Amino acid sequence: MDKQLRRLETFVARGSDGKTYSVHGFEHLGRVDALQDVPEQWEPLGVAEYKLADGRPLREQGDGSFVVVGNGLELKRDGSVARGDTVGKHKRQVDHGAGKRPA
Repeated sequence: MDKQLRRLETFVARGSDGKTYSVHGFEHLGRVDALQDVPEQWEPLGVAEYKLADGRPLREQGDGSFVVVGNGLELKRDGSVARGDTVGKHKRQVDHGAGKRPA
């Protein structure tokens, strides 16, 4: 069965290191090969995965938080920070997974 990913959501999460990270959620889709005359169709397979913007995989915890696979950094959704939001006159910086804040 052919598979592909479809982006479900993107959100900001705060790490246990105090930095903010861009998280992308995807669902797995499988191609339906039922009829030859029907254009390509895809259906959800019931599997979701989350990654940082730089591609590092995340493991979802039972409480809705995430852990970066390989280094154990804990992430929680940060509802107070929306990507690109401005707070007052200062724009918040979002770490897109590189581990460094832009200068």
